[in-house]
Amino acid sequence: MERVVVTGMNMITSLGLNLSENWENLIAGKSGVKKISLFDASQCQTQIAAELPAAFEELWPNYIKKRSADQMTRVTKACFVCAKEAVQQSGINFDEMDKNRCSVILGVVATANTSSEQNTTPQNLILKSMNNAMSAWISLEYKLQGPNYTVASACASSAYAIGLGYDMIRSGSADVVIVGGADSIVNKEEIEGFNNLYALSTENETPEKASKPFSKNRDGFVIGEGAGVLVLESETSAKARNAKILAELSGYAITSEAYNIMAPMKDGEGIAHTIQQALKNSGTDINEVDYINAHGTSTTLNDRYETMAIKKVFGEQAYKIPISSSKSMIGHTIGAAGAVELIITIQSINNSLLTPTINYDEPDPELDLDYVPNKARKQVVNCALSNSFAFGGHNAVLVIKKYC
Repeated sequence: MERVVVTGMNMITSLGLNLSENWENLIAGKSGVKKISLFDASQCQTQIAAELPAAFEELWPNYIKKRSADQMTRVTKACFVCAKEAVQQSGINFDEMDKNRCSVILGVVATANTSSEQNTTPQNLILKSMNNAMSAWISLEYKLQGPNYTVASACASSAYAIGLGYDMIRSGSADVVIVGGADSIVNKEEIEGFNNLYALSTENETPEKASKPFSKNRDGFVIGEGAGVLVLESETSAKARNAKILAELSGYAITSEAYNIMAPMKDGEGIAHTIQQALKNSGTDINEVDYINAHGTSTTLNDRYETMAIKKVFGEQAYKIPISSSKSMIGHTIGAAGAVELIITIQSINNSLLTPTINYDEPDPELDLDYVPNKARKQVVNCALSNSFAFGGHNAVLVIKKYC
């Protein structure tokens, strides 16, 4: 079977409009969380989010024609720009490829055509709202004729998309699959909805301190906006065109807990099962794992059960594996989280540097693993896990390795 490699990637988050800008700010331990600007949140319990930088409005016109832009939401534009940069980094010339063997699979919960979206008219309402719009625009841009579609599994959506892309290449049905996702739920309706579920942080006075995964005083997650796109390619295809290979996606697991629409399975049993399946599917021993990019939402149950699950799977080895949460800096990018966090993990592999869990100022005595507190750390990483867990019991674990 074909080995699956990554030949291009890019991300757009509250900490930057490209991969290098994001990486620089992540290793510096900066927070992208600020007061909400997309709508008047003064009457909401939560008034903070990790929004895309305002400079994005100046960036996207360099990539998208006005007619097409009028038919896209702001987050669809972010996904499109992100994909263009990822493809450029990969060096692929699709005119030299068999376009029937090139596909697009994205994790998309919705296109964010909400009350926060500007300039929606009756003429573009449907096009801006279509769940499949993001993958369709990318497929149209490069005239790719393999399958293009989206998958929606809440906060695990883009991790699911990456796994499905892996399967296509592994089975020999595709040479290249553009994967990833984008999301924004910074709008009055969804923030009020999550507030009613007591899921969001309400630390409005110090936004940069609000997302504090694994800390004793954590009080909920912070919504983030973002896009993450990777180019998956068969090793055969990548070698044939002398592409630079960034990492190998060696396997994954997706499972359903079938337990509760909101809460993870008690004591992390479902999460542990998913990690075990990912290790088994990728042929990875527990002693090979050098780092885990945690789901790490900063909610009471997720952080506790994710920690318990890691202990169940790795035993005493769990105390030797550094674990960190990117969400402490960029918030929870919902459908984009799996892709964004896998990209960060690949950066850690290639730079031998772990991004920190910031705001880890008050350790929770029940959570006693190594969460890479507050400062980036030099560390050789040959094999890592990227975890994504979602409402509805959708679990995903991706296994990524240094290519050799």
